[in-house]
Amino acid sequence: MDAQGWDERYAASELVWSAEPNQFVAAEVADLPPGRALDLAAGEGRNAIWLARRGWDVTAADFSQVALDKGRSLAGDTPVRWVRADATAWDEPASYDVVVVAYLQLPAEQRRAAVRAAFASLVPGGTLLLVAHDTTNLAEGTGGPQDPAVLMTAEDVLDDLAGEPLEVERAERVARTVGDGHGEEPARTAWDCLVRVRRT
Repeated sequence: MDAQGWDERYAASELVWSAEPNQFVAAEVADLPPGRALDLAAGEGRNAIWLARRGWDVTAADFSQVALDKGRSLAGDTPVRWVRADATAWDEPASYDVVVVAYLQLPAEQRRAAVRAAFASLVPGGTLLLVAHDTTNLAEGTGGPQDPAVLMTAEDVLDDLAGEPLEVERAERVARTVGDGHGEEPARTAWDCLVRVRRT
């Protein structure tokens, strides 16, 4: 989907995603001391706003202006730098202590460009955290894109970063519960891939 398609999707509903941060982003970043953070492909900015409210100096980048405008509105007085940009062409090298890429589902070549741009944005010692719908979610999980070309595994992401100076802190498939089981539908399991690496 291009920027216009995402503009239309974001304009069609109050919130496409939850206002709360992604559970894995919240868990993985909680132990890091606040510094400069980039939320790449930030959408409506739920992770960026959460980071900013925890003391981070945050840039939220997305190619949908509608999403950025909604994020700015959601943030209220919370200071976040909102930037319209394509994740595959992001270019702010060695600028951030943490870069979050959450559910950026792209075909392999575009994904590789975005992942490498995200990694290049890290200062030495900085952390890249990527969370995405896992390839196995198509057959074993629930929700998420139904196009296998935009799904990935942790190994795919590490392959994207081949040759980069990094230490792998976590790279695996993780389960995410969808629904609480108290509504009309029972709780179900979605499968995500989670990659956390530190630039050395």
